[in-house]
Parts: sequence; structure tokens; C-alpha cells
Amino acid sequence: NSPMLHPHPQLLLYPLMVLAIWGILMTSSICLRQTDLKALIAYSSVSHMGLVAAAILTQTPWGLTGAMILMIAHGLTSSALFSLANTNYERTHTRTLLLVRGLQLAMPLMSTWWLFIGLTNMALPPSINLIGELLIITTLFNWSPFTIILTGIGTLITASYTLYMFLMTQRGNISTQFHLLPTQTREHLLMTLHLLPLGLLIMKPTLITGLFT
Repeated sequence: NSPMLHPHPQLLLYPLMVLAIWGILMTSSICLRQTDLKALIAYSSVSHMGLVAAAILTQTPWGLTGAMILMIAHGLTSSALFSLANTNYERTHTRTLLLVRGLQLAMPLMSTWWLFIGLTNMALPPSINLIGELLIITTLFNWSPFTIILTGIGTLITASYTLYMFLMTQRGNISTQFHLLPTQTREHLLMTLHLLPLGLLIMKPTLITGLFT
């Protein structure tokens, strides 16, 4: 049965909702202290899934629509970030952020991909991620106005660790110990295949929102 037709009692959902929102803040905060690039991206995904879990628990059409959008959007975004992290690892054989710096000088086009994917991860307009997050934040505010403070803090921390990740990998002085190979066509094709669906969904979001609205 649809949870929208037979919703669960609110008292049952309070502990789970608190856990989901607390998880958003804690995992986002962990990202700010990460030195391992892949761990940072992984914790970022956990943080976004906290938003999805909270949206599902509201059991409303807007909440479920937002959850569906964010799951698909972040699935593509997170996959692209892991792919970018792997292109760095293939050349440097380390995931430590302090060691791998200044890659913009060696791979300028790959740095552009980092910027685009990073902005998408931050849910910058007009990305489909923003639509999902706005629907979820609005739904949670309707459920309890206090949540706007917590989701707002979560959004700020997300922007902070995404900028931290971009600046640590792309800016600064490049290490002389690495002999960096040029980027390959397959890597740029892979990034295009991640960003293209995200761009197309901006044009027609009803492809994934029509199920619950």
C-alpha cells in the first residue's frame, strides 16, 4: 500500500527523523576533516542520503518526489566525483589531499570537470539537485519549521566541504614528485555521460517527478 494513503503514526517517525537529520550534520562535518579524497566523497553521499531518508519519512507527495529527484541526481554526481578521484589516483597513486595539489596546472580540462561536478554537488542553480533539495527542505519545513535551521546548516557545510575538496585538489603548488600523464578521451567522455543526463533532466524533470505528482 502507498504510505501516502496509509501513513504511519507520527510518534513512530520522530526517532528516525531525528537520526536522519542528525546524520546529515554529522557526516557533513566529518567531510570537513577528511584527508582522504574518496572517503570525503563517500561521506558526502551519506549526508545526501540523510536528506532522502528524512524526505521519505514525511510520507508526502512532495517529499517522495524530492527524494526521487535527489537520489537520481546525487547518484550521477557522486559517481562522477568518484570517477574524477580515480583519474587523480591513476596518476599519483595516492588519495591524500595534502599530497595531491595544483592539478589544475597539469590537467586544466579535468579541472573544469571538477568545477562543474562540484557546483552540481553543491546544488547550485539550475541543477536538478537544487530542485530535489528545495522540495525536501520545503517538505521538512512544513513538517516542522525548526528543521529549516538544521537543513540550512547542512547546506552551508556541504558548500564548504565541496569548495575545500576543489581547492585542495586543483589549486596550490603542484608536487614535483609526480610525472602526470595527460588526460585521455575516455575520461572526458565518461564525464560527459555523467553531466549530460543531469542537464537533460533540468529540461524535463517530469521524467522522474511524474510518479508521485
